[in-house]
Amino acid sequence: MRTIRLLVTIATDDPTAAFTLISDFTRYPAMAQDVHSVITHPSRCPGEPRNSDWKVNFRRGVMSWNEWEVVDRERLHIEFCQTDGDFDDFRGSWQLTPTGDIVDILFEVTYDFGIESLVGIMDPIAERVIKRAICSVLTELFGDISVIEGGAALADLVEPVPRSDTVAGMRGS
Repeated sequence: MRTIRLLVTIATDDPTAAFTLISDFTRYPAMAQDVHSVITHPSRCPGEPRNSDWKVNFRRGVMSWNEWEVVDRERLHIEFCQTDGDFDDFRGSWQLTPTGDIVDILFEVTYDFGIESLVGIMDPIAERVIKRAICSVLTELFGDISVIEGGAALADLVEPVPRSDTVAGMRGS
């Protein structure tokens, strides 16, 4: 199992609006080239998790999974866990933490492909794809973002996410 963290800050004085934008996963395919499609099925009853079907480009194919998502607007927190799909295990969370006109966005995910012999090859690729997609979405939603933690995995991409040395307002780690 591998756990990755990506900590990003954005400038906004409205963390609730930022959370609403981030939690609209159906918009992700238009903002991240690796996200092929996301179909979100709203919960039937208030307080129940919603359900989403994801398709994400991975290497030369497409990975797909279904996940439940608990969206807690009051705590600015999203928890998700795969119910069916290509991963052996896939779960994580989003947490927004406002401080004045800055919001920290922490994305964490733990995943396992269930193929021990390919861990060294597949895990680093998955980490880059996931982080690249998250950074693309956040940049599309909020403009300049600062990558505080987890940016090192993005450094060797052919089309890297902008870093502090190339775009004002960005900090790499």
